Amino acid sequence: MSDLEARIRHWYEQIGDVTPAHLEARRDVELVIAQLDDGLVRVAEIDEHNEVVVHDWVKQAILLLFRLREMTTTEAGPFEFHDKLELKTDYARRGVRVVPGASARRGSFLSPGVIMMPSYVNIGAWVGPGTMVDTWATVGSCAQIGADVHLAGGVGIGGVLEPANAVPVVIEDGAFIGSRCMVVEGARVGKGSVLGAGTILNPSIPVIDAETGEEVSRGYVPDYCVAVSAQRRREYAGGEFYLPCVLIIKRLEENERHSKVALNSLLRDHGVAT
Repeated sequence: MSDLEARIRHWYEQIGDVTPAHLEARRDVELVIAQLDDGLVRVAEIDEHNEVVVHDWVKQAILLLFRLREMTTTEAGPFEFHDKLELKTDYARRGVRVVPGASARRGSFLSPGVIMMPSYVNIGAWVGPGTMVDTWATVGSCAQIGADVHLAGGVGIGGVLEPANAVPVVIEDGAFIGSRCMVVEGARVGKGSVLGAGTILNPSIPVIDAETGEEVSRGYVPDYCVAVSAQRRREYAGGEFYLPCVLIIKRLEENERHSKVALNSLLRDHGVAT
């Protein structure tokens, strides 16, 4: 445990009493936020065992920040904001393309080569190089988005800030998340996988292999899968009902690149689009 981590944990134990007057606490917390902003620390990452490891003390710093900041009014061109946190800046130096209408909060990290169409990235999020955050997509607090990911129009990546040890949403390298998908509450999409448009994924949603009918996971689409929204029949005392699930309709070869034409053809066969 680093000295900074130990100090953050100390302040978090007193979070109910922390106010903007606590200058030492603010100094430590602001240092963590600056490191988050530059990608020197992150909320979570995947370890050598393919498990998501949460650095809860970093989340604790974010939660403390809201206690240590007061509301302020800021202006950006014709727009006015009233909040406790400022927006991210200095995109040119960072090598990030940001289209008018897009914004990211300071304390999020955008890697070189990220493209933000009119969209939003919240504090604690980490977005990998070459990733496209498309029009009206949102990346919630602490979400971890890999390299060369495409979050298509209207995608909602949920934020997971509390409790501090909760696993955030993780989208791994090379994934394609189709239009209007919702990936929330710590769900995970593996490397190179594709979610068809409108798919909802959370930790309670069964992920089923279409060829075998077997449930392979809950809330986790494994690497190199094409998956779509579906329903599964269930019988209850009150009758027969259909509950949501996610259906794996194709397994891709490892590192197979997504052909938009081939994907659209495949998904259309299942009544879905990208």
